[in-house]
Amino acid sequence: MGFARTCSVALVGVEGVVVEVQADLEPGVAAFTLVGLPDKSLSESRDRVRAAVVNSGADWPQKKLTVGLSPASVPKGGSGFDLAVAAAVLGAAERIDPRAIADLVLIGELGLDGRVRPVRGILPAVLAAADAGYRQVVVPEQTAGEAALVPGVSVLGVRSLRQLIAVLTDEPVPAEEPVEEGRPDAMLAGLLVPGAGIGTGLASDPTDPAGGPDLADVAGQHRARRALEVAAAGSHHLLLSGPPGAGKTMLAERLPGILPPLTRQESLEVTAVHSVAGILPPGEPLVHRAPYCAPHHSATMQSLVGGGNGLPRPGAVSLAHRGILFLDEAPEFSGKALDALRQPLESGHVVIARAAGVVRLPARFLLALAANPCPCGRHSLQGAGCECPASLVRRYQARLSGPLLDRVDLRVEVEPVTRADLLGQGDRGESSATVAARVREARARAAARLSDTPWTVNSEIPGHELRTRYLAAPGALAAAERDIERGLLTARGLDRVLRVAWTVADLAGHDRPDSQDIALALELRTGITRGVPVGAGERA
Repeated sequence: MGFARTCSVALVGVEGVVVEVQADLEPGVAAFTLVGLPDKSLSESRDRVRAAVVNSGADWPQKKLTVGLSPASVPKGGSGFDLAVAAAVLGAAERIDPRAIADLVLIGELGLDGRVRPVRGILPAVLAAADAGYRQVVVPEQTAGEAALVPGVSVLGVRSLRQLIAVLTDEPVPAEEPVEEGRPDAMLAGLLVPGAGIGTGLASDPTDPAGGPDLADVAGQHRARRALEVAAAGSHHLLLSGPPGAGKTMLAERLPGILPPLTRQESLEVTAVHSVAGILPPGEPLVHRAPYCAPHHSATMQSLVGGGNGLPRPGAVSLAHRGILFLDEAPEFSGKALDALRQPLESGHVVIARAAGVVRLPARFLLALAANPCPCGRHSLQGAGCECPASLVRRYQARLSGPLLDRVDLRVEVEPVTRADLLGQGDRGESSATVAARVREARARAAARLSDTPWTVNSEIPGHELRTRYLAAPGALAAAERDIERGLLTARGLDRVLRVAWTVADLAGHDRPDSQDIALALELRTGITRGVPVGAGERA
């Protein structure tokens, strides 16, 4: 009889659970049994592992073989257990020393020829192994850079099972050809989330300061540009409404360019989500810039909040974690999909319950919505010939429900660009770099003020704290109190006005919000002009 054990990691959402992989050989009819709640793809590893071991030059044991995955109560899926199963089998057959693999964590898929192929979720898997006290991991060579992001862990990247056997037995390591760009295993990082539905996508170009869209390209739209600056400085949700061609999408695409770079902790959070989704760019193991996710309006509820067969995978709200989720033509999205955003907008995470289990995924994003005033888009233009009946206009605008809009801090009417601005006769707007510098300064002020709290930006401050700890200047709330009496503001709306006012104050360098800061926050919230001027530098 022979027995060996090693470890791998099962992913539940973006959290990992260390799994002990045990292999037991007994006399009897040759058979391979895999137990421990495996799914279909994991059950098929029996054939992959057998072929990989044989094609790597090792003998397959002709005995009764049982492989157990513990804890058995945790659902396990995917092909990432192949490498650990193969090592446990070889240890039980005494082809390698069982003691050499007892404290290893092995993650990787095996091809029938013994090549080790990359899998999704390497970063969260290695993070889970490090938290459990393991200090040595073996991963596919293509994902070694991603695994090396975890401090205190020794990473071995291998190209084949043959190489792993040689390392564990102190034999000369055979040379293997590296994976070439464009081959199936190198293209894995370009795949989208399976089962997530049509329209889920990730764009990184808008965050590239060298070649991404620049705010200087936007003609006019000074009030909308100021709203973008406030949204970026305080991570406030934004609605841009106006006729087609006014520049709503153009403005939203430039929002990532004024966001500050991610902190180290934020980068690890975002990279972990993208690793599980399988969309990390090749050669870039760590995401440094805020993600920008813009699903098509045909996207389903599952594609937005997460879904798929078995345990749910990240949806657009999680792919946009610490970044921007932009919904163009927002009223064209289904009502179910839009209302499903309400919970993650409040909590910063999404909890998805399925028959296979419950998954909690991070979803702290800045929501940017763009909407036309009516189906034809000309309702707000005088003399433009809108033929939409009043009832149709009401139904169209009601597709963005009241509870959803109540969670949107900034609501801006984007008017058509004037002839003077379009022909370059007006003041040229500031560049993204100039605005981004002010945003960084405002965030630094907020971070210093919130340094002893669990919050990092103004949009995260609870309402109770805003009314008791972070008070506005005396008399500054008079206009907000009148709006509450007139029914223009709800209790949640007042909290959001106060958050925006603090961001406006940070941008202006004020110690706390004054009446002008509150007036601008109310104007951006209610759309009612308060006579707040737009400065030449667009400083709020």
